[in-house]
Amino acid sequence: MSYFSNGAWWWPYLFILVAGFAATDVWRFLGVYLGGKLSEDSDLLVLVRTMATALVAAVIGNLIVFPGGALAHTSLALRIAAVALGFVAYLASGKRMVVGIATAELLLLAGLYLNF
Repeated sequence: MSYFSNGAWWWPYLFILVAGFAATDVWRFLGVYLGGKLSEDSDLLVLVRTMATALVAAVIGNLIVFPGGALAHTSLALRIAAVALGFVAYLASGKRMVVGIATAELLLLAGLYLNF
């Protein structure tokens, strides 16, 4: 079975669905199954949480430094200022995530509007 083995219009969609499921969902189901048996304070689960947090931080950092789309038209200083101000607003609001995200988005939109 390969991507080019069938010429039907629906074949690429089915191939992506099956290949995507096989590559990712099996590991997700296995993680849920094994994770349910671990203690929340176990060293293994702390390691997994630490790695997941580090991966999310790396993706966010990559989006800030090397953005695509509309963010690519903003300056690096504006993007860093939006992240910093959003984090300060998050902490000042008692760790309400919506406030931090809204603050960062408003600063980015203002910067786009004013061509910074």
